[in-house]
Amino acid sequence: MKIRMKLFIFIPLLVLLLNVIAFFIFQSGKKVQESYDVMMQRIFLYKQVSSEMQENLRFLSGYMIHQDEKNYRLLVKHRQRLEDLHQQLSHRKLQGNDALTLENYKHMIGVFIELEASIVQMMVNKQLSDYAEPYNEIEKVSTFIREDSQALVDLELSAYQPVYKQMLINIGKMNELGRILFVLTTLLSIVFAIWLSRTIVIPIYRLVFAAKQISAGKLDAHIPQMDGNDEIGLLGKTFQQMMENLRMLISKNMEILEKEKLVRELELKALQSQINPHFLFNTLNVISKLAYIEGAEQTSELTISTSNLLRYNLRKLDEPVTLRDEVAHAKEYFAIQKARFRDRIMFQLDIAEECLGQVIPCLTLQPLLENAFVHGIEGMEAGAVIRLSVRQKRDRIHVVISDNGTGMEEEVRQAILQSSSYSFSKKGHSTGLGMANVLRRLRLFYGTEDIVDICSAPNKGTSIILMLPKREGGEKDVQAANR
Repeated sequence: MKIRMKLFIFIPLLVLLLNVIAFFIFQSGKKVQESYDVMMQRIFLYKQVSSEMQENLRFLSGYMIHQDEKNYRLLVKHRQRLEDLHQQLSHRKLQGNDALTLENYKHMIGVFIELEASIVQMMVNKQLSDYAEPYNEIEKVSTFIREDSQALVDLELSAYQPVYKQMLINIGKMNELGRILFVLTTLLSIVFAIWLSRTIVIPIYRLVFAAKQISAGKLDAHIPQMDGNDEIGLLGKTFQQMMENLRMLISKNMEILEKEKLVRELELKALQSQINPHFLFNTLNVISKLAYIEGAEQTSELTISTSNLLRYNLRKLDEPVTLRDEVAHAKEYFAIQKARFRDRIMFQLDIAEECLGQVIPCLTLQPLLENAFVHGIEGMEAGAVIRLSVRQKRDRIHVVISDNGTGMEEEVRQAILQSSSYSFSKKGHSTGLGMANVLRRLRLFYGTEDIVDICSAPNKGTSIILMLPKREGGEKDVQAANR
């Protein structure tokens, strides 16, 4: 669940819960208030009836004494109010003895209104001798009305007393409920805060701590696992992937640096032999031409091969070449060795023409041929054979350099295959580029460890098998790289 969705769900739920609680308390208070208002309205109605009755008597007495228009208007006005109150009482219902008291109360108010109207009519008709008895009667009725008003008020208070007690009980329950809900909402808020902390704050803190360790150079720092599907989980997985990519990039950079270091070492060794190379080449050409003029054709050819060999060895070692160049260079090298060993050795070639466009690091075959000469067949008096084979098998180019010489022990073979530090080179017998160096350059160049195999046994010869991943483009790739 996304963080945004979590907030949109849980925070509104908490607010809704609080609103429901507040609404419940409000409704309970409203019911209590409504009950209290009903009681007070009834009591106030009784008090109003008693007050209006007294006003009617006062203005009736004033009208009887002064018989003026002002008292008459006020009398009529208050009688109308009393009639309205009597009308309101007509909708009031009680039960049992209380109903009888209320009906008697209503009846007396009606009698009071009728007697008042009768007295006023007598005053208007100038029947001054006839209103004394009705006036005495209306005073008695007013006394009864006052007494009944007070009785009804007491009745309302008595009837409301259990309601009031129940109201106090309800208020106590609401207060208790309010305290419980306060504790509950507080606990929910704490739980929600802890949940947010565990799902958002703590994972972010762990990521920040890991980032600080990485920024301090600890690339092996532990990256916390984020199992969630929210933004924090995505951030953790992305951060972990970024670290894996960074470690991979650093590893590749280290390989590149190692490759460059090897190339620089090879260039340094090559530079050690570059003492005025142009003068050396010109001198060799002069010697070759002089030998040819004097009829020493083999000496001339050997000198040319030596010149070509030196020229190839002094080229830039970080530029790739093709197998065609390497095979041609191997022929030149073997021509020189043939002049040394003469008929003691034989050089066999088995080359597939379609494989000669394969890209390969410079100076790969010559150190391996040196190995075969120096450690394999140098001590043989006759019958030494070195064979160079280039064939395609599936998606790889197989280059095999084999000899029928002394071979090697299994420990030596394993040391060469498992580590790149073993070298056969003997001082003074080679260019100084050991077999281990060649194998390390090949692995770095093609980006794979599974690139070489060695078949050898004591007194049974040695075969070095290079399994080169096929590079499409061949010589075009070399030209582009050289550019």
